[in-house]
Amino acid sequence: MTGIPLNIDFQQILLHLFNFTILFGALYILLYKPVKNFMENRESYYADMDSKAESNLKAAENTKAEYDDKIRGLDEEVRAEKNKARKEIEEMRERQLADARADAEKIVSDARNEANREKDEIIASAQKEITDMVTGAMEKLALEQSASDAFDQFLDAAEQKTGGHNE
Repeated sequence: MTGIPLNIDFQQILLHLFNFTILFGALYILLYKPVKNFMENRESYYADMDSKAESNLKAAENTKAEYDDKIRGLDEEVRAEKNKARKEIEEMRERQLADARADAEKIVSDARNEANREKDEIIASAQKEITDMVTGAMEKLALEQSASDAFDQFLDAAEQKTGGHNE
């Protein structure tokens, strides 16, 4: 038993190994490198897209944060403008109320003055009427007294004329 046991031919194994190496080298050159380059290019392309997307996302988040800050600022500005408008409306209302009170006081004062004037006119008119009535009454009284005196004088005179004869 000097031969190779199990029918193993080392020459055939070496030839198969050599064929496998050539096949591996050819496949490596023809398939692996281009596929590997394609995959690396594709990976770098998607990595670039991912980094661009992340940078765009960060930029969008920054822009959103800026707009949120601006919106908060605008909200505060709107609140301030509303408060300012409320104050102006309140001041305008107070002015109108003060004007209305002043107008009311003027109307009341004018009405009082007019009432006092009318009262004075009525008193003056009443005093004139009273004076006229008193004067008229005095004249009547004076006429009656004068008539009464005249009648008394007439009676006295008549009595004297007749009185001297009757007595």
